[in-house]
Amino acid sequence: MLVESETRQVICTAVDKGKTDDFKLLKQSRLPFVCSQLCLAERGYQGFAKRHAGACTPTKKCRKQPLPKAEKQHNQALARLRVRVELGIRRFKSFRLFSGCYRHRRRRFGLRLNLIAGLLNYELAHAS
Repeated sequence: MLVESETRQVICTAVDKGKTDDFKLLKQSRLPFVCSQLCLAERGYQGFAKRHAGACTPTKKCRKQPLPKAEKQHNQALARLRVRVELGIRRFKSFRLFSGCYRHRRRRFGLRLNLIAGLLNYELAHAS
């Protein structure tokens, strides 16, 4: 799910059958990214920086060595920026459909996800 950080609107969603890694879904979707566009991603998207110049992902620590102080501060700064995106994703959890185990037809999951994303975007656009 791609969320715009300033407005918290959902830009794009992608679904696949079964359990699929988020980064694999991103690669399969072949979304065009503009080089000047900044993309804040979580740790699961570690290879994204190789594909897109504007990608920022947190640094992972090595097994036997602690993370240096500068990299810890970098990760904390990214986390502060990503909070707005996570709050945008959190709005989906208010729907019981997405907060627990999905028990309906699998074919319609993408449709329901897009419909609720449209409702939430409409609500954000007409909030005042």
